[in-house]
Amino acid sequence: MPVMKGLLAPQNTFLDTIATRFDGTHSNFILANAQVSKGFPIVYCSDGFCELTGFARTEVMQQSCACKFLYGPETSEHIILHVDSALEERSELKEEIMFYKKNGSVFWCLLDIVPIKNEKGDVVLFLASFKDITDTKMWPCRCIKSLPGIHKQKYLDVKVCLPELNLGGSPFGSTRLRSSTVLYHISGHLHNRHKQSKIKLNKNVFGDPPALPEYKVADAKKSKFILLHFSTFKAGWDWLILLATFYVAVTVPYNVCFIGDQDLTRSTTVTDIAVEILFIIDIVFSFRTTYVSKSGQVIFDARQICIHYMTTWFIIDLVAALPFDLLYAFKVSVVSVVHLLKTVRLLRLLRLLQKMDRYSQHSTVVLTLLMSMFALLAHWMACIWYIIGKKEVESNADTWDIGWLHELGKRLESPYEGVSSGAVNRTLSSGPSLRSIYIAALYFTLSSLTSVGFGNVSANTDAEKIFSICTMLIGALMHALVFGNVTAIIQRMYSRWSSYHTRTKDLKDFIRVHHLPQSLKQRMLEYFQTTWSVNNGIDSNELLKDFPDELRSDIAMHLNKEILELSVFSSLSRGCLRSLSLHIKTSFCAPGEYLLRQGDALQALFFVCSGSMEVLKDSMVLAILGKGDLIGANMSVGDRVIKTNADVKALTYCDLQCINLRGLYEVLDLYPEYSHRFVQDITHDLTYNLREGQESHVRHHMTIVMLKVLIYLFVYGYWNP
Repeated sequence: MPVMKGLLAPQNTFLDTIATRFDGTHSNFILANAQVSKGFPIVYCSDGFCELTGFARTEVMQQSCACKFLYGPETSEHIILHVDSALEERSELKEEIMFYKKNGSVFWCLLDIVPIKNEKGDVVLFLASFKDITDTKMWPCRCIKSLPGIHKQKYLDVKVCLPELNLGGSPFGSTRLRSSTVLYHISGHLHNRHKQSKIKLNKNVFGDPPALPEYKVADAKKSKFILLHFSTFKAGWDWLILLATFYVAVTVPYNVCFIGDQDLTRSTTVTDIAVEILFIIDIVFSFRTTYVSKSGQVIFDARQICIHYMTTWFIIDLVAALPFDLLYAFKVSVVSVVHLLKTVRLLRLLRLLQKMDRYSQHSTVVLTLLMSMFALLAHWMACIWYIIGKKEVESNADTWDIGWLHELGKRLESPYEGVSSGAVNRTLSSGPSLRSIYIAALYFTLSSLTSVGFGNVSANTDAEKIFSICTMLIGALMHALVFGNVTAIIQRMYSRWSSYHTRTKDLKDFIRVHHLPQSLKQRMLEYFQTTWSVNNGIDSNELLKDFPDELRSDIAMHLNKEILELSVFSSLSRGCLRSLSLHIKTSFCAPGEYLLRQGDALQALFFVCSGSMEVLKDSMVLAILGKGDLIGANMSVGDRVIKTNADVKALTYCDLQCINLRGLYEVLDLYPEYSHRFVQDITHDLTYNLREGQESHVRHHMTIVMLKVLIYLFVYGYWNP
């Protein structure tokens, strides 16, 4: 299969960006449609907002951005007018306001509303952030109660002068109490702390200045200093690095074994330095080269690229790129030490494993790489064969002449005339040239690896015979695994890729025969490539159809455990869940693709595993869906035909899990004891209800909720109209 370029279609990453921006302290926010002037309905609310207010997401969606369902008797009418005015004028707003939770309790909130524009400069969304500042607002009251006697008396005097200041009454009086603390600031005891608190209160939660993304479909942002991993330049560079790696794999063992402690002057010194420079440049490029994440998307972010490279191949590349040739500049006398240190560069061969997909796109390249690795192995063994012969000569008496080097010298009429001995070491003198010795050694190892040899270069000593035995064993293994089964190896390597190419060719032929437009062609090819990268061409239904139902149910429960952990399924028995799991399928949606169209018959419930989507009606955004959202319609055992009231469109690459409605009804018919409870729960767990006519039902439901809140406040004395 060709190298996957990754997913590159333009995406609307607004929701992901906002979710990341608000991750942590300020995670309480909502998004509202600014193009619907009647109430500016809420199209998305975060989990933090639901936890803060006590309202479920289904109760918040499509309500007014002004959050009138949070108003109560103590909510300032003046601030309410400011909020309405800011929304109408589509301007920014930052106010401290008192809200009421669903259970009737109050909390102080720092409300920050910012308009979001699209690429045309039109305001399309409102982003409202809600920061709970109840503790900060109540802090002055607690401080006064904890003051020492003399300072507390000052406040008692203030209370006498200002009888309207109620220090011990309702906590809602803290707004008036906050202004009175200015008197105590004269003494300097609370000045610093108040200053810090005030700075904290007035700080914009978006930062200064606010840098918010635009709500639009856009290509992924890429710095001009970022290299695409599938670009022509990067492909050429990888081939150059491959050649440099093979150069190192050949020269380093040769220099260690044949050059040894001889003179430093070598014709390859300049080439070695050039290779070191190439490896260092490759490290720099790797810090700026994109990669494909596990989800299949191309990562352009420089920070993520650096982290990925540091945790994968950086250490190996760094060790292989150490400039050992600089030791020559310091006139290191022991040359063999430098050569031995340079053997760590052979670790660079491990990088071939990472890029094997690119190098093995064609069978000719695969065969070339296999032959190259075989020749490289023979080269390494030739170096070892020479070291064995050299050590045998140096460690024996001057009259000893049975080694393979002596035999080679006699055949070439360049015999070894003697071995000069010293106190510690012996060194070879005269004899054949290094060129002749290397060719003879390579000839012996290749003939031993591919056959049993011809006897013209043979093993005579025990060490040479042991090495020959090992060589023939390795040769037998190499012959059996590489040469004898090369066809089978290629077939196994390319069985999946061959299927991929066959399917791709069929798809392209279909497009060509039916003259499909370019846009539709691109969508089909991208969907096919993406789904193939996710499941590697494996049809799970076809694979599992022959397994027993018990085992299939356990596998399906494991694959779909994320959606089955939703609260709507908590009341179902394990047997019911096992049956239901067999009707759950995975799906994928690319940016710009429509999952559903208005008026379509709803065939499934959809759970968003990753990505973001938007619900549209007459080109207006009704809701924005993110990870963990459930979309579908409330169910009825009698009325099983559901028509959708809006379009559902993907903003980014989305992974979905789908529960087939026909299969769901079949399971509920088998387990009628759970049917009624499930039909009730699904209404509250849906992030957005697609059933036609559901909008009026939601407004009626919220009216009832507001009436219940007002009755609660009146009964318990919080509100006295």
